Amino acid sequence: MTSSDTRIPVTVLTGYLGAGKTTLLNRILTGDHGMRYAVIVNEFGEIGIDNDLVVGADEDLFEMNNGCVCCTVRGDLIRVVGGLMRRQKLGERAFDGIIVETTGLADPGPVAQTFLVDEEVRAKTRLDGVTTLVDARHVMARLDDSEQARAQVAFGDLLVVNKTDLVSEAELEAVEARLRGLNPLAPLIRAERAQVPLDQVLGRGGFDLTRMGESGDRLANPPHGHAGHVHDALCEHEHGHGHHEHGHEHGHGTGPRGHDHGDDIAGVSVQSDRPLDGTRLTRWLDALLAEHGADILRAKGIIDVAGEERRLVFQAVHMILEGDLQRPWRDGEPRYSRAVFIGRNLDEAMLRDGFAACVA
Repeated sequence: MTSSDTRIPVTVLTGYLGAGKTTLLNRILTGDHGMRYAVIVNEFGEIGIDNDLVVGADEDLFEMNNGCVCCTVRGDLIRVVGGLMRRQKLGERAFDGIIVETTGLADPGPVAQTFLVDEEVRAKTRLDGVTTLVDARHVMARLDDSEQARAQVAFGDLLVVNKTDLVSEAELEAVEARLRGLNPLAPLIRAERAQVPLDQVLGRGGFDLTRMGESGDRLANPPHGHAGHVHDALCEHEHGHGHHEHGHEHGHGTGPRGHDHGDDIAGVSVQSDRPLDGTRLTRWLDALLAEHGADILRAKGIIDVAGEERRLVFQAVHMILEGDLQRPWRDGEPRYSRAVFIGRNLDEAMLRDGFAACVA
């Protein structure tokens, strides 16, 4: 995000029950970072979070315990954010950012969408990142039996594999391979007791188009220990539209498509070394998201548009698409078009053929 953007950054913490979200939240609230955060916590059902678990006397804690913020009470989220911004304007307990901790049973997609599509919310805040925590010891079983757990992994632009001290290296590698199959875009960080460098969670710009691909221009997360393992992959931002991108003759799935586990969510990547027709690409993306947007959880791409010296960068959350022409291609830099789609039961051949049809 450019320094001229004065909107309040929003970080969403998600993950299944027991993954360590509250532990990480407490680390943020007690960390020596000189920042002040407003916290929105929502719990499933009528019982709010145990206030003893959320510490930090100087923080504002908002409990939304009348339902799940991710499904039936998105209006509550808009209302609470509006109230926060009014307090900010009045100078009462000014804060530097907002943290939303979702219930462990929630799909974070609607929360992200709220910050991307609601005009009033977007005018004052910007979605900075979605961090998903997983319990290394139990996540395999949760991914097997919970659609919400799979969606939480798919939506994250950072995956924190927590409680690594409770599993063997072989088990950990199996977990990470499964996670990459569900979400090839997000960097993976290993952690014990949610001990994560806070600068890798806060201020990431994971939804900032201007930062997409700038740390290596990779759209897939390499295995742990390999070069580029922790990086900003492609990134995301808000509501809007772009009409330039580029493609490749071939596409391929990134990571396992659930061969061992039957995962309904997987990542599919497509690429081209030839420039794409910007108009054709825009029409294809519009039609694709209109028809399949409910199943496409996330998408990102960097495109070489025919006749254009700047890279086209796009991202999508469900049916919400935005894109923009970013920096020029550098001298000697390989030009390419690459996109990754993460979703449920994606038709890989359809995505590959549609992308290839956009070649100029």
